Amino acid sequence: MTVMNQHTSKQFDSELEQMRTRALQMGGLVEQQIDRAVRGLESGDMAELEDVIATDKTVNRFEIELDQLCSHIIARRQPAAVDLRMVMSVVRIVRDLERVGDEAKKIAKMARSLHTAEGGGVVPNVTVRHAADLALAMLRESLDAFARVDLELATSVVRQDKAVDAEFKALMRQLITYMMEDPRTISRCIELLFIAKAIERIGDHAKNMAQYAVYMAKGEDIRHAGIEAMERAARQ
Repeated sequence: MTVMNQHTSKQFDSELEQMRTRALQMGGLVEQQIDRAVRGLESGDMAELEDVIATDKTVNRFEIELDQLCSHIIARRQPAAVDLRMVMSVVRIVRDLERVGDEAKKIAKMARSLHTAEGGGVVPNVTVRHAADLALAMLRESLDAFARVDLELATSVVRQDKAVDAEFKALMRQLITYMMEDPRTISRCIELLFIAKAIERIGDHAKNMAQYAVYMAKGEDIRHAGIEAMERAARQ
């Protein structure tokens, strides 16, 4: 290998590592946003909720920066095989992370409404903490699976999606019962239902991200193939 090729290769490796690191930093920020939004919902801390809403702009900047970096790598380096799959996986992961950030912002906005006079009505005694913790664990583990190319962990994340879905359905039944028994709770229950749905969607995005780890490692797109295909890919 010539000195020039060695230099080019080191630059390429550095760009790939920068892309990977920035994607994980974006994931860490989004994790914090979800946790802070749910904390604000529980505590009624308006300053924290407003900061979650405002920080969504930082998440969006991450998305733009990473899109540009990935485009630069594809245009300048023309990656192939594993490198190309890594770049494409980051593009997809960043898209899902931006949408998770949107869900965190939505939770914060609904929480702000619940703790002010905007919505009116009676607030039902319903907690979304357990569902949020499950979705956060999925998100954290999907990022770990991507970082370590751990397909066993990625498969575990996909399995956990059923638990988040079950939590959402349980919350929905509970809220419907409140609305039927006391119409004064309807407006607040609807806001809590939006929050529960946002948490369920976070689980869906984490599941997508876990599946991208399989694509990156194996070149196999198993997004619509079911858990069996995921398990088979992890064993190969």
